[in-house]
Amino acid sequence: MGFSITNKFLDFVLLTGAEWVMWLLIALSVLSVYVMIERAMYFRTASSAETHVRRKLFNALSDGDLELAGGLVKDTAAPSARIIREMVAVAGRGKAALQAAMNSGRAEEKVRLERNLSVLGTLGANAPFIGLFGTVIGIIVAFDKLGAAGAKPTPEQSAAVMDGIAEALVATAVGLIVAIPAVVAYNVYQRRVKRTLAHAETIATSALSIMLEGEPAARGEDA
Repeated sequence: MGFSITNKFLDFVLLTGAEWVMWLLIALSVLSVYVMIERAMYFRTASSAETHVRRKLFNALSDGDLELAGGLVKDTAAPSARIIREMVAVAGRGKAALQAAMNSGRAEEKVRLERNLSVLGTLGANAPFIGLFGTVIGIIVAFDKLGAAGAKPTPEQSAAVMDGIAEALVATAVGLIVAIPAVVAYNVYQRRVKRTLAHAETIATSALSIMLEGEPAARGEDA
């Protein structure tokens, strides 16, 4: 008999069963929970930092004290302050440089805020298919047992087949259990990213206006 990829796959399925798929789903669920917790802690820290540094930063910029402003935003976790840090670094070079720094900082913050969210999106989209794959493997194994039992399986053999099918369906259920929270968390954090970026951009725009008031180049352009 020639090589048959179907038979080879059947041999692999009968050898391994569907249990490895369940372990894979468990590992993916742990990864999903880790990302959810890590992002929740990150956004909480960022929000707290925003509240702490914003007033002091605006006061320093209003007083024209760029050295103090630079110190306030040096190691901050606040997204808006990190954007303003880029702007402080080019202060005195004109409006175009400040706007370019603000846009660059915003792009960097977007990447930072969206870190690991692709993991949740990928899990939400693919975990059900992984569970379905486990179910298909389990059903193949169950029907192989049914075929081996012959035309008149004993009650024990029939019960074993039914148990195998029931266990196979568990994989689909576990896949959904992994996917649904991941999808919900992904959508929640995407909205959080948009709100955080909008808030940071508003603060950075206000800082830009304050900094432009003290820009010699800006006054020269207006003249």
